[in-house]
Amino acid sequence: MSAAIALEKASPLDFLLANPIGAALADTYLAFSERRAALGLSNPGTVDNIAREVQRDVFLNNYTFSGLRADLTKPFSMAPLFQVSHAFSMGSQGLPPYAFAALYGTNNVFMQGNVDNEGQLSSRFNVRLSPSLVTKSNIQLAPGQGVFQNETEYVGADFTAQLKLVNPSAIDGGLTGIYIGSYLQSVTPSLALGMEAIWQRQALNQGPETAVSYCAKYKGSDWVASAQLAAGGALSTSYWRKLTDKVEVGADLNLQFAGLSGAGMMEGARKEGVATVGAKYDFRMSVFRAQVDSTGKLSCLLEKRVAPMVSLTFASEMDHVKQSAKIGLAVSIEAPSEDMQEPTGPTPQIPF
Repeated sequence: MSAAIALEKASPLDFLLANPIGAALADTYLAFSERRAALGLSNPGTVDNIAREVQRDVFLNNYTFSGLRADLTKPFSMAPLFQVSHAFSMGSQGLPPYAFAALYGTNNVFMQGNVDNEGQLSSRFNVRLSPSLVTKSNIQLAPGQGVFQNETEYVGADFTAQLKLVNPSAIDGGLTGIYIGSYLQSVTPSLALGMEAIWQRQALNQGPETAVSYCAKYKGSDWVASAQLAAGGALSTSYWRKLTDKVEVGADLNLQFAGLSGAGMMEGARKEGVATVGAKYDFRMSVFRAQVDSTGKLSCLLEKRVAPMVSLTFASEMDHVKQSAKIGLAVSIEAPSEDMQEPTGPTPQIPF
């Protein structure tokens, strides 16, 4: 009976370990995994978001706008998530006068589509293939041009690996497009190190271009510091700190050392840099962000919820060097369906 059970549990790949070399490699890997787990390392995030606390939480670069804007959102359900929205804008730089968007999300799938009055279409399709593996696709179509991007992300217990493809093609007898691979690994409970490699070729009659950048991230009890060094001589550093439960501050420094190769050697190196400092205040019904940089640009943004389903956003930017100013005002209204019910189960973990 025991022999029959052993035969049933036998794996077709057992022959790989049925030799001294395979057994030694397996024992080494198990010992390494045990020591690695004993360090108590956590996932460090991704290379793209290595300065997320500063760039996306404190700074308002991703939130600021100009002109007038109105957003009307109608959610139909929460689990699964399904909603549509209409966006209107006037006097805005970079925003179309009208755009329609719809999104759908579950624990394993996220889909979003946007189309504006000029016929420009953009869509996102994310799929969680396993608890650790997610693939994300993005398509942008405009009159006369199109962009396709695919990103595969593997999230381990103490590392994250990414592979990104932008307009990949091999139909002309060779590879063209942009290929980006990145890896970020926690080496201690506070320190993470990583690198990013880029290979690109615009056309087959042009030679490929490559670049490698290195990054590091250190996380304290209430602060985070990160640095990234690119192959072209660009150095980016950031520092984020949580002063209180409602106040966060951040600083960012970008240095560009140009003219270090080619003709620039004859003309001497040229150094350029921009320093930015910002703060974020969380109030009970509003959020205020402000930042100032070394080029003389001052920006602020206030998001205020005036009703349970209505919020107002005020944005302003003043450039003292160029003597110009921009002001934006937006209203956002959520109109849920009368028969929509709050989800009773756990919140869906949508792969955004």
